[in-house]
Amino acid sequence: MAASSFTTFTPKPTRLCFADQSIGSECFRSVSFPSRFHSLKSLESTRQVQSSRLDVIVRAGGTSEKMEVDISLSPRVNSVKPSKTVAITDQATALVQAGVPVIRLAAGEPDFDTPAVIAEAGINAIREGYTRYTPNAGTLEVRSAICHKLKEENGLSYTPDEILVSNGAKQSILQAVLAVCSPGDEVIIPAPFWVSYPEMARLADATPVILPTLISENFLLDPKLLESKLTEKSRLLILCSPSNPTGSVYSRKLLEEIAQIVARHPRLLVLSDEIYEHIIYAPATHTSFAALPGMWERTLTVNGFSKAFAMTGWRLGYIAGPKHFVAACGKIQSQFTSGASSISQKAAVAALGMGYAGGEAVSTMVKAFRERRDFLVKSFGELEGVKISEPQGAFYLFLDFSSYYGAEAEGFGIIENSESLCRYLLDQAQVALVPGDAFGDDKCIRISYAASLSTLHAAVERIKKAVVPLWPPVPV
Repeated sequence: MAASSFTTFTPKPTRLCFADQSIGSECFRSVSFPSRFHSLKSLESTRQVQSSRLDVIVRAGGTSEKMEVDISLSPRVNSVKPSKTVAITDQATALVQAGVPVIRLAAGEPDFDTPAVIAEAGINAIREGYTRYTPNAGTLEVRSAICHKLKEENGLSYTPDEILVSNGAKQSILQAVLAVCSPGDEVIIPAPFWVSYPEMARLADATPVILPTLISENFLLDPKLLESKLTEKSRLLILCSPSNPTGSVYSRKLLEEIAQIVARHPRLLVLSDEIYEHIIYAPATHTSFAALPGMWERTLTVNGFSKAFAMTGWRLGYIAGPKHFVAACGKIQSQFTSGASSISQKAAVAALGMGYAGGEAVSTMVKAFRERRDFLVKSFGELEGVKISEPQGAFYLFLDFSSYYGAEAEGFGIIENSESLCRYLLDQAQVALVPGDAFGDDKCIRISYAASLSTLHAAVERIKKAVVPLWPPVPV
């Protein structure tokens, strides 16, 4: 009987070193914290692979020899940048766990608990044994509830087969991009943008086309700029209102101007990301793009439960649109994750039953967010050189600190851009923020005010103490 070949992987103990160490013939890569904390720039790029080959031992008939295994990654994956918001949040959490008193204002996650009625629905689902697979598109119960919500709150008429429930709105967006974009298509994205939009376009082998906006125009897309950039390759326009990272809200009038342009381009679809629709501050109001004349047929509306209902960990979102497109998204999901959590879907039904726009529980959260926004706008308005566009929704403040670039901070170095400014604030003020270059605008930094007012007071005090000595900046 011929001896069989097999690959043997010998596990080795994991070691964490704080300097390069050579033990015998083995070298262990060091893990160190330059200055006081990691450079955020290292979070932007993936770790370089020294070699695309891995040596393994192959034994056959009593003899051993080395064989190289190809460990290279696909060009598609290599073209995608890791999420800087996730990386910074993870880094800040690790520092807190290590005993460093970092104030974390990087994550886009409400600090409130999930409302009790929603949590109880999830608990009851578990107790009642509702823990099995659901249909790929979601239960009829939750899709019917979503249809009712869209009709009552957004003026949109859908049937359950035009709804697809997924594991979070992020999955809904990615599946939509994959479903409608072909290689070489262009995805039009106003900047500042949510960090994942361009990377999702790249995953679909499409080309992200970034359209800059101005803080003086509240970071809203100029319809004339949009029209000038559209080509026969333009396939998808992504709009987010209220916006992450700016908190800007598109008025109905502005959306109507955009819709008129979209209507002149038969290939152009619109993905309307409305995940923050209920976190909005009067007099601003929310308008669903699909509700505009002639836009229902070409709009994919994405929403979910994470933000308004403080359900980030429940992982549930949905897409609504013409059956042809939604079915294509469902086909991808069926081969990807299949249906979302049965427990989360029961909880979502309870959330949608809390009343118009989430009822009193959501309005209480929105009131708290508004109070925090007002405090931050007033506080940073007192700082020299800082430009502010007051957010009309969501829970982010996108501040222009570019007038501080070129300043030299003692013991740190030169503040060159948003990345170095955030690194300086993490190092000197122990406040974790997200640099604007992650969102396509290097002049700004993003502050999430999904934190208690007392926490925000402490953060502002630390930030002011760190930046006041930098003004006025003296270029070196």
